[in-house]
Amino acid sequence: MLSTGDLLEKCLPRSELALLLGLPARNILKIMETLKAKSHKLKPRIIIMSGYGLNCEEETRFAFETAGGSADIVHINDLIKKPKMLSQYQILVFPGGFSYGDDTGSGKAYANKFKNHLSKELKEFLERDTLLAGICNGFQIVTNLGILPGALTYNKKGKYIDRWVDLQVPLPGKGKEISPWLKGIKNISLPIAHGEGRYKIDGKGVEVAFKYVKGEIAKFQNLEYNPNGSEHDIAGVLAYNGRVLGMMPHPERGMFAHQNPLWYKNKNKKKTGAGLQIFINAVKYFNN
Repeated sequence: MLSTGDLLEKCLPRSELALLLGLPARNILKIMETLKAKSHKLKPRIIIMSGYGLNCEEETRFAFETAGGSADIVHINDLIKKPKMLSQYQILVFPGGFSYGDDTGSGKAYANKFKNHLSKELKEFLERDTLLAGICNGFQIVTNLGILPGALTYNKKGKYIDRWVDLQVPLPGKGKEISPWLKGIKNISLPIAHGEGRYKIDGKGVEVAFKYVKGEIAKFQNLEYNPNGSEHDIAGVLAYNGRVLGMMPHPERGMFAHQNPLWYKNKNKKKTGAGLQIFINAVKYFNN
């Protein structure tokens, strides 16, 4: 992302800018350096979608703002009215919920509405150096938009599941860097809450973000480590060189240490939970 100083320098050579403002070239250099420094401290802007049954937007906004970002909740109809609004943001998030009651399949109706009205703007957004995340129902929406490979269907036992799971971040494939969302994360425990979370691969190559593993919480609660029967234990996937993340677990519900079922083992009395790191990573991507 270019800073204000970078943009000025890109538009006008320093000598021409000096003549235009009537200042010595050395003063222009100082001004541009100051602008660059201030621009690097600006908070990245996050747009969090809402409407028609999405219901985790407030927690998601809180998570991003706690991480140092500036987040807005925008109803899909408002974005359709002002589609150029999307160009003002660096991070786009589809949060959890039950959009359109999952009546036509999880995430399908919301994805179709977005696709029918905002395909051009979404394409332009992804062409920039931006980040996008789909969490739970948002993951289902993003797969239906065709941004991420695969599909999500009914849990193997046909029941809604609400519990914590243990996750592992696999090493990136050969020649690939770790996703901006996942830096510094190897193992993490987060809650899930879904009825259609079983991930199925559609034959295309899949870059895995998270895998269900038998960790501390699964052992403690004596529960299956892969609760929904996802193929290859997949809990989240990536695309666009790691800039797009889709995941069934809810990191915004694991922001505080006391939310974890094993909170009593928190000997360091750490207040923050592991889920917050995902949001911090996203904000840092634009501040570094």
